[in-house]
Amino acid sequence: MGLCKQEGSEHSQTCGLPAEPIYTGPGILGSFSRVRLVGGDHRCEGRVELQQDDEWVTVCDDYWNMDSVAVLCRELGCGAARKTMSGTMYGPVTPKDQKVFIHLFRCNGIEESLSQCEREDAIGCSHDEDAGAVCEAIYTGPGILGPESVRLADGPGRCQGRVEVKFQGEWSSVCQAGWSFAAAKVVCRQLGCGRATLTRRGCNKATQGQGAIWQRKASCSGQEVSLQDCLSEVWEHNCTHNEDVWVECEDPFALKLVGGRSHCEGRLEVLHKGEWGSVCDDGWGQDADRVVCRQLGCGQPLSPPVKVRRRFGPGVGRIWLDDVKCSGKEPSLEQCLHRSWGYHNCNHREDVAVVCEEQQSGLPDA
Repeated sequence: MGLCKQEGSEHSQTCGLPAEPIYTGPGILGSFSRVRLVGGDHRCEGRVELQQDDEWVTVCDDYWNMDSVAVLCRELGCGAARKTMSGTMYGPVTPKDQKVFIHLFRCNGIEESLSQCEREDAIGCSHDEDAGAVCEAIYTGPGILGPESVRLADGPGRCQGRVEVKFQGEWSSVCQAGWSFAAAKVVCRQLGCGRATLTRRGCNKATQGQGAIWQRKASCSGQEVSLQDCLSEVWEHNCTHNEDVWVECEDPFALKLVGGRSHCEGRLEVLHKGEWGSVCDDGWGQDADRVVCRQLGCGQPLSPPVKVRRRFGPGVGRIWLDDVKCSGKEPSLEQCLHRSWGYHNCNHREDVAVVCEEQQSGLPDA
């Protein structure tokens, strides 16, 4: 199926999955060109970001209300506005050097895009005031431009291999034309693997595909939850299996607490490259404790004295992480800031230990 475009308007739309609107109308150049929602469960939920020149900026939540959300949902081709949220609820954490948009939006709810809303200068807004939104996730059109699911085939594990997508019920290799490292990041996230480490255009003879080839361009920002959320365009390219795409991700991120009386207390260890290692306590705080307890399905973090934490003993072998800094809202410790894997200036006397409340199964939440 080809693309359909609305010409002569402020935005264009492809058939199938709605495209991210791109504005070319008068009076808005030098302001912002695109909008998106980041960190939600789908493309119609998340932290509000605008593309200003060549960088993405957040939006201050002063005056941000359901009228603003209604306009944003309409602009993104999503369904009805559901709620306005704090953008801090969505990961990954906003980088400190990311800018905040210089204007506040005052929408009446009937505008076609945020660019049509009245604006006021934003003064003194920080990332603690980032705006978020939840829209109903619907897709117009026949919905066949995007892949139904994805896998990595013929690799040493499920997190490395030739990229294949299930399209109209058939598994197909992906052509290198139009592929990007941003798309590889999305694949790794969708598969529940760690960070993308490599995307290679071309497989060796032993790992080339044999069947159909998905000859479409996956236009991803790298923030999407799945390839289905990326704009997928027909790509006029006569691909062969010599151009199959190969992707490698880190192993799935895993952690555990060892040496305690239950899985909710002990010395923290994380899995990387198939090897368990400890975490240095430089920069560690209760926000990081909170992330670990949540990820393990335990209750709230406790703050026992140092001598209690030391009873779990020092680790041996690898020290994988150092200078870990969390906001406390991350769904996984992997999304907290830290030095690169394996870089530290610690010894095992500084290993992190965490003590969480144990969840009482079968009882209603208080």
